[in-house]
Amino acid sequence: MDLKSTDVGRQSYEDARDLVAFGHTEELTRKFSPWSMLALSFSILGTYATFAQDLASGLTNGGAITILWGLVLVFVCNLCVALSLGELCSAMPTALGQAYWMHSLWHTPTGRFASYMCAWINTFGWWTLNASLVAFATNFLLGIKLMYDPDWKGAGTGWVEFLVYLGITALFTGFNLVACRNDKILPWFNNIVGIQFTALFFILSLALLISVGTKQGLEFQPPSFAFGAWINETGWPSGVVWFTGLVQAAYGLTAFDSVVHMIEELPNPRVNAPRAIWLSVVLGAVTGFIFMLICLFCIQDVDRVINTPTGLPFMQLVQDCVGLEGTAVLMALFIMNSMGQGISITTTGSRLTWGFARDNGLPFSKYIKKVNKKWKVPPLALILQGVLMGLVGLLYLFANTVLEAILSVATIALTISYAMPILTLLFVGRNKLPAGGQFGLGKYGPVINWISVVYCVVTTVIFFFPGEPNPSPADMNYAIAVFGVMLVVSIVFWVVKGRKTYLRVDPSEQVVLEALHLEDSYTEVPAPSRGDAKVMS
Repeated sequence: MDLKSTDVGRQSYEDARDLVAFGHTEELTRKFSPWSMLALSFSILGTYATFAQDLASGLTNGGAITILWGLVLVFVCNLCVALSLGELCSAMPTALGQAYWMHSLWHTPTGRFASYMCAWINTFGWWTLNASLVAFATNFLLGIKLMYDPDWKGAGTGWVEFLVYLGITALFTGFNLVACRNDKILPWFNNIVGIQFTALFFILSLALLISVGTKQGLEFQPPSFAFGAWINETGWPSGVVWFTGLVQAAYGLTAFDSVVHMIEELPNPRVNAPRAIWLSVVLGAVTGFIFMLICLFCIQDVDRVINTPTGLPFMQLVQDCVGLEGTAVLMALFIMNSMGQGISITTTGSRLTWGFARDNGLPFSKYIKKVNKKWKVPPLALILQGVLMGLVGLLYLFANTVLEAILSVATIALTISYAMPILTLLFVGRNKLPAGGQFGLGKYGPVINWISVVYCVVTTVIFFFPGEPNPSPADMNYAIAVFGVMLVVSIVFWVVKGRKTYLRVDPSEQVVLEALHLEDSYTEVPAPSRGDAKVMS
């Protein structure tokens, strides 16, 4: 056995031994390289594309000031959150992520309940994030038809929207069910999505800049508009709008915990996972800022963009600059890009669902946590997630306001799930962080942690605000009601069963699994001596 094989084998042994220490054995293959994991995380954030999808929110809630300078603030705060999660992830690399960290740090009955609630909030956040991506893809697909036929009524017909939504959900779920049979497919796919995502950034940027720069009758907005325009169409005072305008930036820089929930498919996660987390936030913020600046310079008619017949301001912006045919091509590429992003989000959400079930936190966990040896995926976790996403789509048949509330809950739920373990770490003391992590914040840790917590708390409160003061029932922000329903369901299950099963591990079963797993998988790889471990670190 050559040196490379020995190093790879020893690292595999260390990764498996770490997982056993957390009460689990390896059931998924470590198929992702550091680069493919970064590609997955970067495309899941999809910052510049997400900003484009949600351009209406930024334009009406502060305009350029909140779009650009709000992004700078959100980036600094989210980078602190990402660094904080990276430190925790390096110390405790397991797919359940935030909830497991809380339980490990706060090992009391109260801590176990708080961990359980964190797991529900985090999982619900990923389910709704999946649904939000499918909803955006649905809107853009129907929006292309509206570009050619503005009087078409189908785009606003509930059953048409639902069928398109359901088809996209089935595509995302089906691809994930079959892709893992070969360990190379998902990493390869995510590399392609990452490359495509980067390429489309340049294609869209150049198309807008060249069109406005060369076409007669088009002109760039002045820097005073692109860097400093203030637009408030909400009815809220300017101070409130500054905060509500952060929703766009927060949504575009949310979900970097994707790496955390895919961590059991990444080799040497103590080193590679934190790097992928903070790098994806940096890359997302940089590309998002540049792309939004280009859009602000190239916008031709703000009122027409905001009040577009398609309901999609970004599509109208591109059409005003490039023309109908060119926009159709660019939007087709944009939708293809969203499809790749959606498949990656579905992958991550299913792994978190599986991880939660593996720790017996969901109803019917004993079935949901099973990994199919042939397909190399937890099929019931994927199917459950797909069914729940489909049920969300049923709201197209009733009320879009409730659907929008469910989609906005994604940012709120994920933000809360980030704050909970960081606040727990501060509560119990940073000296309680388990040894073994290879990414630490050192003396800056407390400051970074506190910035993260304050940001998460403030934005969570603000994001529950309605779009305007004194709204009618149809214009209410029902996010708090949706979030409340989730809390009630989770608490009921805790009382009925969760308090008896969640994170309850049979010690004798763990010992048997550890022995069987290590004997089966690593008989050819000697356990590294203390000297070897020291050299590796």
